[in-house]
Amino acid sequence: MTYRQKLLKAIYPAWMWWAKITGTNTKALSNEKATASVSFYTLKDTLIDGTPFSFETLKGKKVILVNTASDCGYTDQYEDLQKLYEANKDKLVIIGFPANDFKEQEKGDDKAIAEFCKRNYGVTFTLMSKSSVVKSVNQNKVFQWLTDSTLNGWNNQPPAWNFCKYIVDEEGRLINYFGSTVEPFNKDIINALTQ
Repeated sequence: MTYRQKLLKAIYPAWMWWAKITGTNTKALSNEKATASVSFYTLKDTLIDGTPFSFETLKGKKVILVNTASDCGYTDQYEDLQKLYEANKDKLVIIGFPANDFKEQEKGDDKAIAEFCKRNYGVTFTLMSKSSVVKSVNQNKVFQWLTDSTLNGWNNQPPAWNFCKYIVDEEGRLINYFGSTVEPFNKDIINALTQ
């Protein structure tokens, strides 16, 4: 870890306390009835090691999709995401999407990002190749689907910062959006995963 990453890890509890007190990135949205016009399972992307990945393989599982960064105040959430994955990997897939969209907080290449996640947080859940998750001409196709109601059926909320979480149910329906401050073991996330 760099000095900055160590500092961010050390102040993470205080950062989260302050963010919750001020209401920063605490937004939560849900809709379990909408039907997507484009199936989640038709999506494809590239794993962090360069291997193609088809979302068709995710049928029958809950999926958390989260935009990530290595130099963010929320980076310590990697630890809880990994714990959540380990506790539920028979029925839950977590997919991290490293992105450098917010204040240059993911400067490394795919190899450096993968090494950082493995070495510092023991990440074994799925990581995609670094991409852009915010609305733009270069937006990752998965995040285009997650943030366009004409595709997913209801949600237009783009990531407001790093570590925003989107939950897709076992039938491929987008059912939740949670802002960065909503931690992986938050009761609302756990409820969404157990319904």
